[in-house]
Amino acid sequence: MAGYSYLRPRKSITLTVLLGALIVYSILPLTWMLFSITKTQSELLSSFGLWFSGPFALFENLQQVVTHDDGIFVRWFANTMLYVVVGAGGATILATAAGYGLAKYRFRGRNAVFATILGAIAVPGTALAVPTFLLFSQVGLTNTIWAIILPSLVSPFGLYLMWVFSAEAVPTEILEAARVDGAGEWRTFFTISLRLLAPGIVTVALFAIVATWNNYFLPLIMLNDPNLYPLTLGLYQWLADASGIGAQPVFNLVITGSFLTIVPIVIAFLLLQRYWQSGLSAGGVKA
Repeated sequence: MAGYSYLRPRKSITLTVLLGALIVYSILPLTWMLFSITKTQSELLSSFGLWFSGPFALFENLQQVVTHDDGIFVRWFANTMLYVVVGAGGATILATAAGYGLAKYRFRGRNAVFATILGAIAVPGTALAVPTFLLFSQVGLTNTIWAIILPSLVSPFGLYLMWVFSAEAVPTEILEAARVDGAGEWRTFFTISLRLLAPGIVTVALFAIVATWNNYFLPLIMLNDPNLYPLTLGLYQWLADASGIGAQPVFNLVITGSFLTIVPIVIAFLLLQRYWQSGLSAGGVKA
């Protein structure tokens, strides 16, 4: 239309190239894995990694993964699921309840709690692994499932995220109206607040799930019984055993097991992403 000028976004060749390089860098290892899981051990070591070669051995590799070493991969998978369900699930529940309480209630020492949480976020988890091991060894909890579950319940970042999200997502006016109508604090929390906090809860849950699922250093120093290993430590043990002198190479099983390890995380993201979308659309529709 005459009289109107439209501004077109400027294209940056440099940014486009950098973004393309980042995409290739991110997708290349996954592409190599998808080709590699279809190869036998000999083809894996001798063929070009980014294309098919030899017989299609995907189903054979899958069968060998779940039957190798008396089927211990299945045990590792079950251990990881236990650590995620109890550890990450408990961390999400605690972060949601604590973050909501800190955001919506005023009490003495609240600022000190906030400073403590920020300080805990700044400390890397690996720096706390050795002190945690020494503490657990004193009470006899090393080499048990509790050595993995109990530390996983503490999520300073998840608590901070739920604190910030609760302050904005749950209007104080709604809580006051519910109290005027005679609803108690617990009823208000479960019937009103949880629905409004759903996108934040899903975000914290995914962070906790990924952190627990990929946890490696803590199980490495806490566990020495292979029957308690999670997938990360178990696959590393397979790789270490295969790299030894005179050992039988099982690199195809390690790669196939790694593929099976990432599948549940991808499924979790695909199933839970709709809660993010519903949360964004709900926040954008206001009278």
